[in-house]
Amino acid sequence: MSEENIGTNDPGVATIDDVKLQPPKKYKVLLHNDDYTTMEFVIHVLIKFFKKTYDEAHAIMLKVHHDGVGICGIYTFEVAESKSSKVNKYSKGKGHPLKSSIEPCDNEN
Repeated sequence: MSEENIGTNDPGVATIDDVKLQPPKKYKVLLHNDDYTTMEFVIHVLIKFFKKTYDEAHAIMLKVHHDGVGICGIYTFEVAESKSSKVNKYSKGKGHPLKSSIEPCDNEN
């Protein structure tokens, strides 16, 4: 190949197209209210698995208690799925019916 063909659209030259990467979709990790799990245990879970301060955990716990569901955090799918699974396994192991789930965020910025 001659030097004048370098960097052209010659069929023998591989080019790299500009690919625009999209940020990964985010998912909310939710806690669901039940009639048996103590408020103290919900706060403990929020501090242990979501690194919330006591005040943040208390506010989320009250949201769960009053509204039936509360958002623990927003993460990529893999992280959200892992945290939710760990919460469910931990809660069951401690004798609490506390349930966690994930759902896609509606609007992304």
